[in-house]
Amino acid sequence: MAEGAKKKAAIVMTATKDRNVSYEKIRNIGIIAHIDAGKTTTTERLLFETGRTYKQGSVDEGTTVTDWMAQERERGITIVSAAITTFWDLKKTSSVEAGHYRINIIDTPGHIDFTAEVERSLRVLDGALMVFDGRTGVESQSETVWRQADKYKVPRICVLNKLNLIGADFEGSIKSIRDRLGANAAPVIFPIGQEHEHRGVVDLIKMKAFVYKAVEDHNLTEEEIPAEVAESVKKYRQELLERACEFDDEALNFFLEGKEIDETILKRAIRKGVIAGKFFPIFGGDNRTAESQLLLDGVVEFLPSPLDLPPVEGIDPKTGEKSSRERKNEAPFSGLAFKVMTDPHVGRLVYVRIYSGTLSAGQQVYNSSEQKSERIGKLVLLHADQRELIETAYAGEIVAVVGIKDTTTGNTLCDPGHPVVLESINFPEPVISLAIEPATKSDQEKMGLALSKLSDEDPTFRIKSNPETGQTIISGMGELQLEVLVDRMKREFNVLATTGAPQVAYKETVKKIGEGEGKYIRQTGGRGQYGHCLIRLEPMGRGEGFEFKSEIKGGAIPQEYISPIEKGIKEKMENGVMAGFPMVDMRAVVYDGSFHEVDSSEIAFKIAGSMALEDAFKNSDPILLEPIMKVEVSTPDEFMGDVIGDLSSKRAQVSGTEKRGTMTVINASAPLSELSGYATKLRSLTQGRASYYMEPSHYEEVPKNISETIVAKAGKVIMARGN
Repeated sequence: MAEGAKKKAAIVMTATKDRNVSYEKIRNIGIIAHIDAGKTTTTERLLFETGRTYKQGSVDEGTTVTDWMAQERERGITIVSAAITTFWDLKKTSSVEAGHYRINIIDTPGHIDFTAEVERSLRVLDGALMVFDGRTGVESQSETVWRQADKYKVPRICVLNKLNLIGADFEGSIKSIRDRLGANAAPVIFPIGQEHEHRGVVDLIKMKAFVYKAVEDHNLTEEEIPAEVAESVKKYRQELLERACEFDDEALNFFLEGKEIDETILKRAIRKGVIAGKFFPIFGGDNRTAESQLLLDGVVEFLPSPLDLPPVEGIDPKTGEKSSRERKNEAPFSGLAFKVMTDPHVGRLVYVRIYSGTLSAGQQVYNSSEQKSERIGKLVLLHADQRELIETAYAGEIVAVVGIKDTTTGNTLCDPGHPVVLESINFPEPVISLAIEPATKSDQEKMGLALSKLSDEDPTFRIKSNPETGQTIISGMGELQLEVLVDRMKREFNVLATTGAPQVAYKETVKKIGEGEGKYIRQTGGRGQYGHCLIRLEPMGRGEGFEFKSEIKGGAIPQEYISPIEKGIKEKMENGVMAGFPMVDMRAVVYDGSFHEVDSSEIAFKIAGSMALEDAFKNSDPILLEPIMKVEVSTPDEFMGDVIGDLSSKRAQVSGTEKRGTMTVINASAPLSELSGYATKLRSLTQGRASYYMEPSHYEEVPKNISETIVAKAGKVIMARGN
């Protein structure tokens, strides 16, 4: 991309008009979807229709507003979530008041490697547009982000996109939403024509048709319902009434009595169902067109304002009891830091969703998660890569804060006089690692700084040093994520680095109960060192992590030495015993030991704890665990046998197949270690006509013969140096 096409992030002094709309006229929404379903295209059209942009951006041309990073435009994918504020005028009285509405939009990535961006966005959103490819309906990542939205109880509108393309399947897509997601969903629009014949939609609430002449056209023309779709429209209108009316008593009575239901009453019923998380209206058609105006109306009419949601719940850090905050400006300030970015012009930016109260530049706030005070420097309103300086932020807003150093992703900021800790954000564990080295000695220090800043931004990006080789090891959710981060080091921090081949993030654990002893005695002429403990290791379930318990009775080990034992165990767990991989899913119980009145110390017991763990681990039937990936391969029927045969050779378990449009989808699970270079192999097997998708599923025991090879090869060295 030409340098002139790049946009530079900076603070701009323009002021957003009408920013301070009434609370009930704010919508905080996210755009979520499977990769390539059309999230960014949908976002661009919404911005175009609201007048936020004067020309619709294109992913293919690299001219989108929300995909502003060079890597995003070059690759045609979303990497980081982008926030932008726009406005929409609801022209008619509906289930909500007509007028000027503020919509804060977050466009999220679709690629599984950047799932952390989706997770943290959903945590702070009030509603979401779930975009589906109208040719395939629900895809793998669709299920993943739907579950993420369920976890945070985010109300959703479903949006079928690409109904203008060959293979469009309106009915099949609706069926997949209901069957695969278990969603109580019904369309509120019906497409007039599919594939190349698509020219508009029927509004099933108003029972009017809306058509457009060209993609660039802002105008929707209202018409009577065409005769060729009248029967289908009647069928789907009935479905809508059956599914939506149950959420409003008046609507239900009208429906049961067979009376005509007023538009306002029906919209009120839909809105109640959506906000309750029990009904999901389906919009769609061609999201590049003026049909998006109907979607903007739907966002305002059906998705909640902050006032429609219950008070935000948290924990009082002083008492440990539940505490709540009304979502109003008058309540004490509370907000959640959900993202950190390093801006070359502004410095460290912390994105904050304000749930209650107000926040002003220069204000003293309390980070209740870290128990530290922070002073707000500058406050900025976000417009993708542009920042607008503001003096005060209000409840319901999403802003970025400049000047706070100790606040990171998932931390709660609050009024010092009214502390509260809000629910944090949980992120998945990395599944792939690689060794990284600076290209030159002069890059060494710069690389450390760059990696530190990048890990600050991305909670799924981990850095550690291999004590055996001195190598720096970086870990993440996939090869693409690590590739992008290394590229960002070069572009943003001017650090050249070489990397080794990607390595699977194995883990170590135990299968049976085992005991071990750690005794550390050192006499150095003066005061000596003495630490002695006995521990028992117990296996836990997959994904349960680690637990430490003390069963010391009678003062065999003084209380002040129990914590150092735990620290020693945890440090040893980081680099394992079998092959240097982290240890997980086990409980360590210290049950006996001894101490010396003079020579015992915290450091001695810390070392003893580490020694005891190593001894017990060897006695507990140690095993390696490997990440298992959920794999979906879409292939023409003629290659299905070859694809399944190849998957079987990779220790994959095929769980079934399903027809999706013109392709057959093979569902399988396979070890990540077997999938290196799979994209190339699949292309050669299918003449480039198949595609695949994978995401982390769970960990399983590595077969013994393979485990022995890994241990022998590793020899406690996590990775060999890359060429």
